Amino acid sequence: MRKILLMLSGTATAIVPVAASAQAARNLPARYVQEAQQQHPALIQEFGGAETGARGAYVDQVGRRMAAYSGVNPQAFRFTALNSAVENAFAVPGGYIYITRQLMSLMNDEAELAFVVGHEVGHVAANHAQARQSATRNNSIGSVLGAILGSVIGGGIGSALGQLLQTGSQLRTLSFTRAQEYDADRLGVSYLARAGYDPNASATMLAALGRADALELRMQGRDQRETPEWAQTHPSSANRVAQAGTFARQTGRAGTGLRNRDQFLSQLDGVVVDDDPAQGIIDGRTFTHPDLRLQFSVPTGYLMQNGTDAVTISGGTAGKAQFSTGRYSGNLENYIAQELQQLTGGQTQLQVVDRGRTTINGIPAAYLLARANTSSGVVDVSMFAYEFARDRAYHFVTLTRSGQGVGPFTSMVNSLRRISAGEATAIRPRVIDVVPVRAGDTVQSLAGRMAYRNYQLERFLSLNGLNPNARLTPGQRVKLVVYGTRVG
Repeated sequence: MRKILLMLSGTATAIVPVAASAQAARNLPARYVQEAQQQHPALIQEFGGAETGARGAYVDQVGRRMAAYSGVNPQAFRFTALNSAVENAFAVPGGYIYITRQLMSLMNDEAELAFVVGHEVGHVAANHAQARQSATRNNSIGSVLGAILGSVIGGGIGSALGQLLQTGSQLRTLSFTRAQEYDADRLGVSYLARAGYDPNASATMLAALGRADALELRMQGRDQRETPEWAQTHPSSANRVAQAGTFARQTGRAGTGLRNRDQFLSQLDGVVVDDDPAQGIIDGRTFTHPDLRLQFSVPTGYLMQNGTDAVTISGGTAGKAQFSTGRYSGNLENYIAQELQQLTGGQTQLQVVDRGRTTINGIPAAYLLARANTSSGVVDVSMFAYEFARDRAYHFVTLTRSGQGVGPFTSMVNSLRRISAGEATAIRPRVIDVVPVRAGDTVQSLAGRMAYRNYQLERFLSLNGLNPNARLTPGQRVKLVVYGTRVG
């Protein structure tokens, strides 16, 4: 969820606000720009699509305001708001900057948005990507699995299991060194000051991320959602919040400048939070897709991460699984062979242990249990495929320790079922509702309106950066998460 790093040294670098010079602006390497243009459609698809209306234009406007002080030609940048429940922002070397709606929901003003996009602009301006190029190669879902099964990755079986079937794989390759993260923070604060924003927005944004991280850890036992991307690509620490405060004070402008809270909240009002029902939703241990009319449950203690094209299930060293779909021509055995070929890249010999047909909750199904030799040892690879219609099938693929087969995931593969039209209709999105505080409102009464079954107060406080004893002022605007109306 959050990007927070450790310091490189005890000496902070002073930030001197200097007006950007159009003459000094440079262009980005043509190769990077071309790669960014080519990758953009796939990234948009992987992360749920892009905002194309007023909210998307607003993010672009704020981003370009920050990019004007980067030393790079502002026209080289492109800013995109993604329809994703993942809390993250990231940049690719060619100047394409992405921020998810879920991360925006944690922000409380425009200056905090400006810091996040400015941080990403800083990564591009400082050419941090060059140092990580080797980490970005061959890391698609298929190639990661192929690498494990093809005996490329060393280490223990637990290490191999931990790297299987990563949705959002392109995000996971975008992590930077601690030094680069602090450098991007420093640059982001510098851009804030130059652009007329309050540099303190850097520290308040990072503090918001830290609060949300802490709450996420508390909820992990009940909400089987995978650790958010921000935490995985940018580890959090209180040190980073303190360092951002130091950077802000060095500008000489801390506590002054624009925050633009009302403008930002107006843009945020109505944004979907958590999963979009159009992509399926995670609720506790259950994943439900109202449009596909299906549902399954994961074992207690297992975590899920919902992507546009797949759901990843993690049981730590106990195993990994993924639920997805592929082209189906009416034969489940051919479907399994096709999907395994795609996942392994055709470079791994699988020793078939068992295969067969069955029926699960009235759904025709086929399965294949296999074993593969790796440099780390023997692992079991299993696939269960389900025929939902003559032209539509879905499948689980699992990776477990040798001899376990589908064992840890037995209850999951047996839980897939169709849902009724009524069950599908009952699923609604959660959206941000920006409301004015009225006389008599308290944090407790407002929290009671949050569209969650648990941790209502904690979620409300984290979302708004409030403490339990906060005194609310009539007319003050706060964020609630409420149930919205499904479109379509």
